[in-house]
Amino acid sequence: MIAPARDAQINKNLPGSRLAWYTRIYLPTIAKGMMVSLRHFFKKPVTINYPEEKPKISERFRGEHRLTKDANGNMKCVACYMCATACPANCITIEAQAAPPEWENRDKIPKVFEIDMLKCIYCGFCVEACPKEAIEMTNKVPRVYDNRQDFLYGLDKLLNN
Repeated sequence: MIAPARDAQINKNLPGSRLAWYTRIYLPTIAKGMMVSLRHFFKKPVTINYPEEKPKISERFRGEHRLTKDANGNMKCVACYMCATACPANCITIEAQAAPPEWENRDKIPKVFEIDMLKCIYCGFCVEACPKEAIEMTNKVPRVYDNRQDFLYGLDKLLNN
C-alpha cells in the first residue's frame, strides 16, 4: 500500500495535475469516440454476398496446386523428389517409374504423386524447388470437403486442376 501514497505525493507536487472542468466531464473524449463511430458508419461495407459475388483474389495468392504439362501434353514432372524434400510439412508423396520411350529426355516419371492438402501449409517451397517448373500454385481458393480422402490430391486431380 506504499505505492498509491507515493503516487498521490507525486501527482500533488506536479503543476497542473488537477484536470480542467471540461476534461473532468469527459465531453472531448466522448466527442472523439462519436467521430470515429460516425466515420465507420458512413464507410462502404467490406462484406460481400459470397455465392453471388466472387471475392477479388490477388494474383500473388497461393491457392491449390497444379501439375503442368509440356508442349506435347505430357506432364513436366521428372520425379526428382525436390518438391517433397523442400516441403516443411511433409505432405508430398512421390513414387517413380520408368518413363515411356516416346517421352524424350526423361528417365523417370511419377507413378504416384500425392499432396495431402490437410497437411499443406501453402508455403510455396515446392514450387521454388522444382527445377522443371512442373508444379505451380493457382489462385483458386482451396476447396472444403466432408471427408479426409477428398483432400488427397492425386496425379489426375493435380493435372486437371
